[in-house]
Amino acid sequence: HAMVHGGPYPATSDSRTTSVGSAAIFRFLRPVCYQALPEGLLPEPLKESNPLGLKRLYDGKREG
Repeated sequence: HAMVHGGPYPATSDSRTTSVGSAAIFRFLRPVCYQALPEGLLPEPLKESNPLGLKRLYDGKREG
């Protein structure tokens, strides 16, 4: 599910990042972890009950 994108300079100057594909998230977003947080405090899209009915992988299984 990942794609590495080359392209003209400066896109090819740093091989650790990419402008497309799933690896691009590290270029534009800061990863945040909600470890051991009670479900009632989680944002709606992250709740185990999936109240928004989002398509997602949960414990490696597709749901939504």
